[in-house]
Amino acid sequence: MNLELLTKQVANLSRAIGNYLKTELKNIQSSHIESKGTNDFVTYVDKSAEDKLVSELKKLLPEAGFIVEENKEHLTRERYNWIVDPLDGTTNFIHGAPPFSISIALKENNKIISGVIYEVNLNECFYAWTGGGAFLNGHTISTSQTKDISGSLIATGFPYSDFSRLDAYMEVFQHLMKNSHGIRRLGSAAVDMAYVACGRYDAFYEYGLSSWDIAAGTIIVSEAGGNVSDFSGQDEYIFGKEMIATNKMVFNEFLELVKSKFN
Repeated sequence: MNLELLTKQVANLSRAIGNYLKTELKNIQSSHIESKGTNDFVTYVDKSAEDKLVSELKKLLPEAGFIVEENKEHLTRERYNWIVDPLDGTTNFIHGAPPFSISIALKENNKIISGVIYEVNLNECFYAWTGGGAFLNGHTISTSQTKDISGSLIATGFPYSDFSRLDAYMEVFQHLMKNSHGIRRLGSAAVDMAYVACGRYDAFYEYGLSSWDIAAGTIIVSEAGGNVSDFSGQDEYIFGKEMIATNKMVFNEFLELVKSKFN
């Protein structure tokens, strides 16, 4: 398998579906919005974009299965599986507020080997494959050189349905508010991770995440020189519902902060 070629083909596909999202943004009405749960929304755009992505990804790698957000009828396969979020940031999308993105990862057995995040509004396509480095619109990217939390700009996502760990989350939030350059919440975990990969942010943390939110971002951050882990410093983050992503120099300090509050 030529991972570089495949990743670039997926990047081109994400741009095409991004154009579809931009077109449909003009047509979204309140009657098109469905609720999947507390503050968890879906539209016909999410569903149709996912169908388009699945159809084209099947052509690129017929032997792969799918882990997708909207259509749970797609079957996983033993070796290769695409992990797809057709619209990360649906709440932003339905309000016409950037950012929102497309996130596509390829998993071989238990390892993510390719990832693409396309931020639609700025036409920014982040991508990486195993051993190939990380890129933004064809240009190599890397994580920041910030050495400590005090000099860091931090990204997070607010809990929207699972409030069981809110106290610990807020303790970390308060510490970062007082001891960093600031905290940002964009509303798309995929974009948060892409911004860590290219050095705009120095660190990101969130819980309550799904695999399609972060799978592509994990390899992009790693190939850009950063670190990714769960809140215990282990690698159970793809399906573990929690993760941190940082540059290498901030990682230990950031991990110890999160561990001290959550564990």
